[in-house]
Amino acid sequence: MEASATRLSVNRLSAAGLAAGGPSNAPDTVTRYGVVGGLGALGSADVLLKTVRAAQYCKPPRRVDIAFEQRHFEDGPGIAEEGYDPLRRKFYVYNVLKDMQGKVENALVPCFLSHTFLAEITPEISVNVVDIFEALQDRIRREYPDVRKIGVLTSSYVRASGIFTRRLSGPVSEPMSRSEGGEPGAELEVLYPEARVQREVLMEAIYGPTGIKSGHHGGECLQQLMEACDDLIRQGAEIIVPGLSEIPVMMASLQPLIPVPLLDSNRIYAEYALGHDREQEGRQFKLGVLGGVGPAATVDFMRKVVGLTRAERDQDHLKMVVEQNPQIPDRTANLIGNGEDPSIPMLATCQRLEGDGANAIAIPCNTAHAFVARIQPYIGIPIINMLTAVVDHIAAMETPVARVGLLATSGTVASRVYHDILEASGRETLVPDASHQACVMDAIYGQQGVKAGHTSGECSLMLEAAIEHLLAQGAEVVILGCTELPLIELPKALRERVALLDPSEILARCCIALAQ
Repeated sequence: MEASATRLSVNRLSAAGLAAGGPSNAPDTVTRYGVVGGLGALGSADVLLKTVRAAQYCKPPRRVDIAFEQRHFEDGPGIAEEGYDPLRRKFYVYNVLKDMQGKVENALVPCFLSHTFLAEITPEISVNVVDIFEALQDRIRREYPDVRKIGVLTSSYVRASGIFTRRLSGPVSEPMSRSEGGEPGAELEVLYPEARVQREVLMEAIYGPTGIKSGHHGGECLQQLMEACDDLIRQGAEIIVPGLSEIPVMMASLQPLIPVPLLDSNRIYAEYALGHDREQEGRQFKLGVLGGVGPAATVDFMRKVVGLTRAERDQDHLKMVVEQNPQIPDRTANLIGNGEDPSIPMLATCQRLEGDGANAIAIPCNTAHAFVARIQPYIGIPIINMLTAVVDHIAAMETPVARVGLLATSGTVASRVYHDILEASGRETLVPDASHQACVMDAIYGQQGVKAGHTSGECSLMLEAAIEHLLAQGAEVVILGCTELPLIELPKALRERVALLDPSEILARCCIALAQ
């Protein structure tokens, strides 16, 4: 379905469906929306239809993809009661939204009951879930500025939760009152049907054997909805807001029968969502970590992130999602020999981190950065460049540095990834001669090396000899350019003589700064 300038592609959620072509005069950027179905078949379908219609009239015109995801879900007993247990519904909504990550930017959840617990879900996903109460607030304040009493038709569970009272009632803001004619300081009041009408009339109209959920759109359920509306009007309701997505399905039949405006909450939600295509402000940053390259360096990097974060409680620390994948082929073996190419396993790991909601990816492995340029174009979030961060750190040092020593794997040295970036900054790169480079490789890969679990003894002596060799060449700082090298113990006197740069620590600081 397409309008002349707005592309619509309505699909079950799939990356292929969301990438379909559109009219030639449409903008290049596609805004992708997902509608969570299954929480009430009629209401979900009505929101989908109204989202499609709203997208046809987007101003300015733009290309829009809308995916609809509905799975088997049964409410079970008690949905009409105050004591309903929403646990199964929570898991359903979470799983559908999680699967939407990376496929849509914005999601609609057309279920007022689900909005009572969405605050538990949204911090765990990267999709922006459009708030149905923000949509109602926006419409009421723009179109009904003089209204002070709002009647609400919702389930007994949602009513008991108090969410309508919390979100829609309270003092009217003075700026709105002055500009739109309301009284400064006036209160918005939320009204519900009296207890008997709520229980015996409204709930029966929705959930009863002749109710809307059973497929009835007239007769007894229409009369029951009219009775519930009449009860609200007797209490002074000036507008009525359906808090059940099934009620707007009957708008055409119900509105002519009641003397006050009945808001189409499904249409309001759809129209608001189409104009709300930016990421939710304040979403908590999540760092993805491509781990296992090597395993100990990954643990060390995470420890540094935690240790360097200024935090007074657990919740002040960064969210991290880590895939510890030591099966990624050895980077050095590929760069200096005939080892297996690690590009695809690294890309697959990064894509899984992106799918888990990471905002950026850290790779605590210097040699792996020789492959970053290959995989970055195939993921939608940035890989934080540890090598660039190290050079920026050198540039910010109080004493200018012209000659930089590099201790790294032979693969990192051969790839010249550090050489290129250091030379671009106007600095010379110094590396060990063949015999001392062999010492570095033994300190990393040898039987007494750090990858074998050793941090002192033979590996310390070999690393110390390589550092002294670089200092003799005139190195002013030394990059410990393999993330395992900083784990090796070195004499305190040596550490005081020269700045030994730990790229893993520098990367950790960059990640913390990015999150903040």
